Amino acid sequence: MSATAAPAIAVRGIEKSYKDLHVLRGVDLEVQRGTVFALLGSNGAGKTTLVRILATLLKADAGTASVGGLDVAKQSAQVREAISLTGQFAAVDERLTGRENLVLIARLRHLRSPGAIADELLARFSLTEAGGRKASTYSGGMRRRLDIAMSLIGNPSVIFLDEPTTGLDPEARQEVWETVRQLVGEGTTVLLTTQYLEEAEQLADRIAILHQGRIIVDGTLAELKKLLPAATVEYVEKQPTLEEVFFALTGGGTDDTTDAATAQR
Repeated sequence: MSATAAPAIAVRGIEKSYKDLHVLRGVDLEVQRGTVFALLGSNGAGKTTLVRILATLLKADAGTASVGGLDVAKQSAQVREAISLTGQFAAVDERLTGRENLVLIARLRHLRSPGAIADELLARFSLTEAGGRKASTYSGGMRRRLDIAMSLIGNPSVIFLDEPTTGLDPEARQEVWETVRQLVGEGTTVLLTTQYLEEAEQLADRIAILHQGRIIVDGTLAELKKLLPAATVEYVEKQPTLEEVFFALTGGGTDDTTDAATAQR
């Protein structure tokens, strides 16, 4: 199978242990190109360990894995050129401005016109007006958007988002969701780990549940729902959710200027 015909991510029988702790016990999964694949699991299920193996940061004890048709163990340098990893905490330098963070990464990747790359990404992520401010003044949502923008420098074909909305408020979480939808709409493949079930429902084309070191189910949301008995239809008065109340009262948007002023207090 050629690299272009291969799945974006293919995992076969991956195992990983830390001394006597067996974290991954034979994981199998495939992620098709241009889709969002959500990996669910409780704390300690092995989600981050699997992502670190796919990102060439850890070596598996057994099994094989490929990203974009490239073997993560044998072709790690090429894999690193084709991917980007965004962890649970935004990896921005708060002493630099938003634009300076982007320029720095572009220079580290030895790309031409780092300033032009930074300006394009600031515009793409609605951060142009904030680009000249230090990242320390950014709200949580703005900081995460900048972090994802930094991960896109070099046009990676696959992005790993490891619990990207941990600790964010509802509005900031919505901002990240819109960013992910935009990326996939442009052809990027996203592997998303999350503990938020609603996040997987909103974003994922396919969902897998990692439990006790193995994938116990893998399918679309509709397929997963069919695993339970059919729902009994009853009349229930629908009450608004707390999230709906929150967005109704706040207008459902963010004001970067207000966020920055709040962050500086």
